[in-house]
Amino acid sequence: MNKQQKEEYLRGYGVMKSQGKPFFPYAIAKDSAMACIVMVVIILMAVFLGAELGPKADPTTTTYTPRPEWYFFFLFELLRIIKPPALVPLATIGIPTICMILLFLLPFYDRGPERRPERRPIATTAGIFTIAAMGYLTYLGATAAPPTTIDVPVPKNVTAQGAAAVATYKAGQQVVAQSGCGACHRFGEAGNAGPGPELTKVGARLPAAAIQRTLLNPTAPMPSFAGLQQTSPQQFNDMVMFLSSLR
Repeated sequence: MNKQQKEEYLRGYGVMKSQGKPFFPYAIAKDSAMACIVMVVIILMAVFLGAELGPKADPTTTTYTPRPEWYFFFLFELLRIIKPPALVPLATIGIPTICMILLFLLPFYDRGPERRPERRPIATTAGIFTIAAMGYLTYLGATAAPPTTIDVPVPKNVTAQGAAAVATYKAGQQVVAQSGCGACHRFGEAGNAGPGPELTKVGARLPAAAIQRTLLNPTAPMPSFAGLQQTSPQQFNDMVMFLSSLR
């Protein structure tokens, strides 16, 4: 902006300022009135519509899938992307803080007088990138499968045995997921890293007979699946076949 442009800007600004109204009390009064209206609406909705609290929490359940509020889905997905435990502080504090600081400093490192978005490439790009990244991560976090869902690809040795073996493998995978095994064990990217050992390649360490014995006579606190073998032997066999195929 040269000297002539600056003088024209100040002259126009002075004319508009003389024709306008002071910020106090006009703008303050409008904002206060709108804030009161919003507060009254919220109070009326709370009184007449109430709040849905959901069912009472059950601390013994193993099928509950914890989820954050929708406006934290982007952080939730960021934690899913950054997997090493040592980098969790970076995902939860580091990256969001750095992005917020960069947005706060945007008026200082993009000091152009233009207000048109196409003439302010830095500010426009930063805003679009931030909104797009948060929207994309929010969508992924909202549609992500529950952490208890086990989705291990079918191994090649099972695929080579034919469609029947693949069906048995998937049936066993479903039984393992529904039994809550992911609460204590890890299967690939799903489940938890303890207190039980990782079972991603358990079939390479133990034969099917050893896995079956462990399911029937486990070490505490792992539950026994002897009842499942008696009531649903096919599901139990599918479970053993799935675990023994993980290599």
